[in-house]
Amino acid sequence: MRPLVSRRRLLCGLLLAPLLTGCFASGGDSSSSEGAADGSRLRVALAFPPAENLSPYGADATLLSRLGVTEGLTALDANGTAAPALASSWTRENDRTWVFTLREATFQDGTEVTPDAVAAALTHATEADPVPPALSGVTLQAAKAGGDQVRVTTDAPDPALPLRLTSPGLAILAPKAYGDERPDPVGTATGPFELAEVNGTASATLDRFDDYWGGRAQASGIDARFIADGTARTNALRTGELDIAEAVPVSQAASLDEETRKETATTRTTSLLLNTGSGAFKDAGLRAAAREAIDTSVFAKDVYEGVADPGAGLYGPAVTWAADLRTAPTGRANATDPDGTTVTVATYDNRPELPEVAQVLQQQLEKAGFTVKLEVREYSRLESDALAGKFDAFVGARNTLLDTGDPVSVLASDYTCDGAYNLALLCDTDVDKAVERAAGLADTDRRRQAAMDAEAAILGTDAVVPLVHQRIITGVGTDVQGVILDPYERTLVGTGTRR
Repeated sequence: MRPLVSRRRLLCGLLLAPLLTGCFASGGDSSSSEGAADGSRLRVALAFPPAENLSPYGADATLLSRLGVTEGLTALDANGTAAPALASSWTRENDRTWVFTLREATFQDGTEVTPDAVAAALTHATEADPVPPALSGVTLQAAKAGGDQVRVTTDAPDPALPLRLTSPGLAILAPKAYGDERPDPVGTATGPFELAEVNGTASATLDRFDDYWGGRAQASGIDARFIADGTARTNALRTGELDIAEAVPVSQAASLDEETRKETATTRTTSLLLNTGSGAFKDAGLRAAAREAIDTSVFAKDVYEGVADPGAGLYGPAVTWAADLRTAPTGRANATDPDGTTVTVATYDNRPELPEVAQVLQQQLEKAGFTVKLEVREYSRLESDALAGKFDAFVGARNTLLDTGDPVSVLASDYTCDGAYNLALLCDTDVDKAVERAAGLADTDRRRQAAMDAEAAILGTDAVVPLVHQRIITGVGTDVQGVILDPYERTLVGTGTRR
């Protein structure tokens, strides 16, 4: 963790921080890593192979942040507060303008982190197609403000901007990273570990970046493997081939010793998203029939073997304020008889529980009168088709506070007409108005209540049926210290992670 910020900066960062149950372990501070002897390389398995050549503008952004490669101007701390990262402090000039003061830092290619470089990086993100989810519905401009400062201006007031800039999708890379269509993070980021080699979707080699502003990492590097099969990840950890394995399936948890199995409450919700744009579920009555057919208690108890909570809404128990502010869904249609209507439900097997969730859904929907076909692929082969609306329904596990830490931003990204990750293809005027209203509120309590009002409007469309709120199991070797157990699932290794 970095040193405490001044009171003024703290007040800026505290805006809209969701309170979480528990906290995650620190990866170590700079004082513990300065002057450390070369440590062993870490052997890490991640569940999701790169889907977009490790571009930070899509699903691969969290791969980079979890491996300690990329950083943004700000970061989320253990309480979900916007904290200093490449920016050491920030102030709000007016309702549309923020000024960020940069710390002294170096890109992994040896060039300095300057206001011009940061402004250019943020500008590239705004021009990406599609834009990173954190910028869904937001237009911003960044420019040098003089000295070591960057001025960020939004077209509309954005009280959550410091939280928004924590997004892994808004990582700052060196100017040379932006020569091709997609940014290249190899040797151009600022984190404690530098990508040295990427072997397609199989593996990546990372070396310690000795000039990291936050102190020299204790591990000399990382040998990362992308293993979609959860059983294979768990077996490799158990046999000593790995030091860290993320997303251990609940079915494999019992095979790990208690000291190796780390369970963390997360803000991840598994949901059934119904395609409102085309196909059978364009009909609101059939969406209502699907929702009424689903018994969510089965998923937490049976599929997740108790390592989860029944779906209550878009935000689960890890967001501790949500339950008290939740209101009943509004505007739901009456269910109509499915009468054998055929639907295709798609999901991915990187999270081994999801195909089982889909099978249970198939049984429940068929009992209600639907004819259900299942489509199961690896995520990187599924995402583009899902976003294009090629399936009637999609079962996905989504960390609702992953992109920004702001409860409103995920609603804009996932459920508005212009949302960049709108798997339900939802375009509803009432929903857009509710999200827009919430986005304009600066007061924390009012913003949270408005987010819950927007949740009610979204659930009222039956475009999404929350099934279960997940806890995540990370496998950690007994000789490994400093693994970061992050409820937001943005970080995994840091300067203090070692064996």
